[in-house]
Amino acid sequence: MNHNEDLEKIEIELLLQGLYSWCGYDFRNYAYSSLKRRIWHRVHAENLTSITGLLEKILHDPACLKRLVSDFSINVTEMFRNPTFFHHFRENVVPILRTYPSVRIWHAGCATGEEVYSMAILLHEEGVYEKTKIYATDINPDVLKTAKAGVYSLENMRKYTNNYIRSGGKNAFSDYYIAKDNGVKFHSYLTKNVIFAQHNLVTDSSFNEFHVIFCRNVLIYFNKSLQRKVQDLFYESLGMFGILGLGETETIDYTNKEDCYEMIAPGQKLYRKVK
Repeated sequence: MNHNEDLEKIEIELLLQGLYSWCGYDFRNYAYSSLKRRIWHRVHAENLTSITGLLEKILHDPACLKRLVSDFSINVTEMFRNPTFFHHFRENVVPILRTYPSVRIWHAGCATGEEVYSMAILLHEEGVYEKTKIYATDINPDVLKTAKAGVYSLENMRKYTNNYIRSGGKNAFSDYYIAKDNGVKFHSYLTKNVIFAQHNLVTDSSFNEFHVIFCRNVLIYFNKSLQRKVQDLFYESLGMFGILGLGETETIDYTNKEDCYEMIAPGQKLYRKVK
């Protein structure tokens, strides 16, 4: 590591420590390369020349602080993302949920909510939604507002419709939304059993016992120690035989909880807690 890289690393550490000390947002164990890229993006967007300059600005400018936290929040999502995952959930997990008198599902890191609506639609079609409570949480209050509103871009609907069909959808996807201005709004009955709330996976603790937890394509942005911490949180939050759903490139392999789960469907990141 050369002198400039040493200095850059110190500046990033000071920025992250300042962010944590000042407002409680703890990004210190996020994946370093991803953080560095997002920090420099914000430095340039604010017309600054250094990371230290960005630290000074976020400590004195609440709007800049909000923009940086938004940069750190991972908001890339889509409806019925990885359709085979939802197909296997429909085929292998829903029959289990039918046996429960009530169902609690946690979407951790729900971003703008596309996956929450996907799950609500799936459960509605399978006759399970009425007895289900879905907790949709994210660190970023702005994306939660988008999720609550349920309004999305019209240009994404073709892709989402294709995902829905491939996931085993049983109706016309367009039945679930109405056209609104330049977008679509999903029907409010899909969120009548959804609770949207702010929750920080890094610093907040378990708040209920769940039958299903989804955290898809979030852990990849954490370093190994933080991944282990969050896996511990999910383990504590799942009831026995509860289901954990991860993203396509995420795994419980090589964690201290690896032996506590069994895979439900070969090749799918759906795990059942067994000990």
